[in-house]
Amino acid sequence: MSRAFLFPGQGAQTIGMGKDLDEAYPSARAVFEEVDEALGEKLSALIWEGEIETLTLTANAQPALMATSIAAVRALEAEGIAIQSGAYVAGHSLGEYSALTAAGALSVSDAARLLRARGTAMQDAVPVGVGAMAAVLGLGLEDVRKVAEAAAQGEVCAAANDNDPGQVVVSGHKAAVERAVNLAKEAGAKRAVLLPVSAPFHCNLMAPAAEAMADALGRVTIKAPVVPVVANVRAEAISDPETIRTLLVEQITGAVRWRESVNWMIGQGVDDFWEVGAGKALIGMVRRIERSATTRAVGSAADVQAATQEG
Repeated sequence: MSRAFLFPGQGAQTIGMGKDLDEAYPSARAVFEEVDEALGEKLSALIWEGEIETLTLTANAQPALMATSIAAVRALEAEGIAIQSGAYVAGHSLGEYSALTAAGALSVSDAARLLRARGTAMQDAVPVGVGAMAAVLGLGLEDVRKVAEAAAQGEVCAAANDNDPGQVVVSGHKAAVERAVNLAKEAGAKRAVLLPVSAPFHCNLMAPAAEAMADALGRVTIKAPVVPVVANVRAEAISDPETIRTLLVEQITGAVRWRESVNWMIGQGVDDFWEVGAGKALIGMVRRIERSATTRAVGSAADVQAATQEG
């Protein structure tokens, strides 16, 4: 059995995530402490005792989700399941930073600071209310691309996340995305709904954020990962540090090619997918992409124990 470790993106955050890992594993506690120190604030207190509205702010959610994922990685390692037991690592949007950190390409401190900068830059790139995102269910990627093109009418509207065979997310100017919702329904989509997000991620409106991240990424050390990372914008594995740096900038405006990434890993023989961190969204997508794949969510101390006993 060939395994890949997957790392969740924004939307998976919950108050209390990672708390039992912190209590059960000193190495997991050290991750939260390192993130707090890197950011100069008690992000861990917000994660465990704060308000969900504050945690959901992009600049908070991104480093918080990374911290929770890496705490779970450290707990797995403490139980003898190393990241090197996987053939690949991959993450959805910000989860790619978690994947790179898990594989040793980024330090925890650098990842926390980069994600705080990334979240802030993405939020600042477009004034609140100007952009939007919508999920389209029941139409394939090419059909959604046609819908987005027809909806644009001189504005930005693009397929931003190709998540699984029945779910594609569009992003862009609010009016254009609203037009896309209506056109998708006319084209036969089962559902098309606006998402509760604060900015239009993964489209050309994020260009100012890409510039900010090029600057931020230029100041950190990126090492070759100990496990190849399947990049969102390429949907194939990469290991070269400078390629990683370049693609993390491209990722800000580029589409998240998740369905293709999972299919690429399956094509390389991967048949066992572990989602490490908060939530189970990614393994749900995996099962819709390939029903025969085995999946596991590892987000709590109990999950780590179960994985140790079975995996």
